[in-house]
Formats: sequence, structure tokens, C-alpha cells
Amino acid sequence: MKEKNIIDLKNIVVEFEDERVLKGIDLSIRDKEFVTLLGPSGCGKTTTLRIIAGFVQPAEGEVLFEGEKINGVPPHKRQVNTIFQRYALFPHLNVYENVAFGLRIKKTPEKEIRKRVREMLELVGLKGYEKRSVNKLSGGQQQRVAIARAVINHPRVLLLDEPLAALDLKLRKDMQVELKKIQQSLGITFLYVTHDQEEALTMSDRVVVMNNGEIQQIGTPQDIYNEPQNAFVADFIGESNIIEGVMLADYSVRFAGRDFECVDAGFGQNKPVDVVVRPEDVQLVKPEQGHIRGIAESSVFKGVHYEIIADADGYKWMIHSTKDRAVGEEIGMRIDPEDIHIMRKMSNTFDAYTAKGGQIEFAGTFADYPGLTLDEDTVFTVVIHPEDVKLVAPGEGIVDGIVDECWFKGLYYEITVIAAEYEWTILSDREVSQGERVGLSIATEDIHLDNLPEGATGGGAND
Repeated sequence: MKEKNIIDLKNIVVEFEDERVLKGIDLSIRDKEFVTLLGPSGCGKTTTLRIIAGFVQPAEGEVLFEGEKINGVPPHKRQVNTIFQRYALFPHLNVYENVAFGLRIKKTPEKEIRKRVREMLELVGLKGYEKRSVNKLSGGQQQRVAIARAVINHPRVLLLDEPLAALDLKLRKDMQVELKKIQQSLGITFLYVTHDQEEALTMSDRVVVMNNGEIQQIGTPQDIYNEPQNAFVADFIGESNIIEGVMLADYSVRFAGRDFECVDAGFGQNKPVDVVVRPEDVQLVKPEQGHIRGIAESSVFKGVHYEIIADADGYKWMIHSTKDRAVGEEIGMRIDPEDIHIMRKMSNTFDAYTAKGGQIEFAGTFADYPGLTLDEDTVFTVVIHPEDVKLVAPGEGIVDGIVDECWFKGLYYEITVIAAEYEWTILSDREVSQGERVGLSIATEDIHLDNLPEGATGGGAND
């Protein structure tokens, strides 16, 4: 039986000092589910958690708890509890009194307190630690006390903001398993925040990948890893080879100079796509047996596998293999159909309007578009492919912006630029630095118009 939603976020917008931290996100969380918000620092995941907790109020949107709107309801009146990275235990109280604190505030009878504290300490594996000072506990034990204190009041939802970040690697791995066991034993909803991909994949029923205040993808750990919906998710969740390709037809794709069978469909015929192949899915074979031939440029032992970088016609492939290869050795690479994952190619898509003098207005700027015969203020869409945006000196393009991210993709750099409060994606052979000011230049023939009024033509995307 499918569990009902316990939390719904609808079109949530949060602004701090005129900066949009959350850009209209929608998210539903089911009862008794373990959901992880995953993303880099500053992506909005902790703000999302604080919205649910009641510590932050959205500028727009609704927060629903079991269908009831709770915007404006103070934190102490919500059926949620929060564990932060710093556990905020009371140093002057022993383990028993730390766990009992919430019940004492509610004036719970002493007999009931003893019973529930004993149950909680047994649940988190701290039976016999009742009189121990919290200052003498290890980091993992302190976290268990914090969990017991948070859940003893039977909240419907437990919010956890990077609670394992302060622990060493081995203890963090142990606690990942323990947290999942505790969640299943309690039968309550856990909403967990982390930037650690392994934590998210290990513990979660579903993962919500976030970046720049937006949700990039929601799915099971298997879906997120095996079927990333865009380049950000593919890059952020583990290592990936992302190659430009052309979807020839359903179940057929061309990349790296040859045609491959794949398991994806619905992308159309002869459509540009991005192809994702995980490093562990590239099989090393003899050169004559490979789908692709390359030269090993480096090999580093990673403990359970070798990480090999191979050059094949200018593309740098990453391969994870239990077999080593010598630098300079020619290798063959085989890729099975089920290990080829197809993503729609990225595009810059903006709302647009006709302006005076044959110009169009979009993304906070104007561009000439000769021959356009539309009434002024007609609304349509502009589509610009990332490889058609050229980086130029500030003041020499149609708009200036600041570099937000720059990722090397093997053949090119994928660059995110914020210009006039709009986000652009650019593919370039030029590396730029985060925070660098750049100009963006686009040729008229590379500005495609879509969603035009019936009978109108604008070239590009509508043709």
C-alpha cells in the first residue's frame, strides 16, 4: 500500500538580501520515507530543511503537513524535530537527563520518563550509559544521544542537517547503517541533508539532487546513479564520461565515431544528445576487440581498482578496472548497451518578447533579429545551444556575466555564467575561473525562436 504524503512543498521561493536561494521548488515526501537532499554548498538544501522546520518563512509558496497549510506555524508547534551538525547536547547533564529533557519540559510523569528513556537508549545502542557525562562520549555516541533526545517525543518527521559531517570516515560509514536501522525501527519520516553522495546512496529511499536553488532530479539511489537526467547530476553523483552524441533512432546512438545499440528511446531521430558512460562500465579488452581504441595516459591505484585515463581521438576516457595498463599502451574499450545512458542535450531557454527596431528581448538583454515580422510585445521562447555561446571580453557581447562554475568534460569545459540574474550554460574549449567576469556573444543564426504564434516563422527551433 502506497504511503500518503506527509509533507508537500509547493512553488517555494526564498530570498535573502534580494538573492533567490530557492527558485520555486516543488517536493512531496511520503510518510515513513527516508529522503535525502543532496547537493553542493549553497544549493538550498539546508534552507529547504529550515522551511519545513519553521525557522525560515518562504517569500512565496505553500508548506503543507498532511494536507494542512502550516506557513507561519512556529517551529515548536510543528510535528517535526531537527538534529544539526553540532548536536547541542547539554554539557552539564548526563546521558539520561539529556534524553529526558524534552519529556521534562512537557511535565511527563517520572515513571513514563524512565520507561521511554530506557527504550530510546536501547534503540540507539546506549543501554548502560545513563549516568555517563556526554563530554566523555565519542562523536558517534554523542550523535546517538542527540537522536534519542530528538525522537523521544515521537515527532512525525525528523530533520537531520549533515549530522555525520564531524565524524571520522569509519565511524561515518558505521553510522550510515545505524541511522537507516533506527529510521526503520521508529517508522517515522527522515529528511536528511548532505553533500556526500555515498551517504545519500547508502541510506535513502529517494534522493533529491539540488543545485543553485533548484531541484535537478528526484529518484531512487539506483535511478539517480544509473539514469542521471542532466550533466550536473551525472557529474555530481560519482564519476562519469559525458560524450556528445546523436540519437539515430530508438535504441541506436552514435558517439565516439561509431554506432552503438542502447536501451533508450523517445529522443527522436538524428537528435543531438549527451551520452553518459560510468567509468566502471568501460570494459578493457584487446585493441582489436574494442568498440573504441585509445592510449592509456595514466593509471592510479585506488585501493579496489585502477583509475585509468585513456585518450581516444582527443576525448579523455576515465576507466575503473581491476586490471592495470601501462602508460602509452594501446587499449580497447567495450561498452554494453545497458551501460549507455542517454540525456537530452542542454539548452539555454528563455522567455522572449519582440521589441522595437527588429530586436528581441530575452534574459535581461536585447539582440537584433532582422526580418522578424511580429507585433511588438509578442511572447515566445528563445532557445540557444550551449556550444553556440561564445566567451568574449566584458562589453564585447550582448550581455556580461560572472562565472559560477567551470567543469572539464574531456573535450570541452561546461561553464555556468550568471548574467543579468539569468543562468547560462556554455560549452567552450577555454577554461575560466570562478568569479571571472566575461561577455557572452551569440550569432543571430544561432538564436532559435520557438512557441511562435500560429503562422509565424522565426527560424531555428521552429523549422
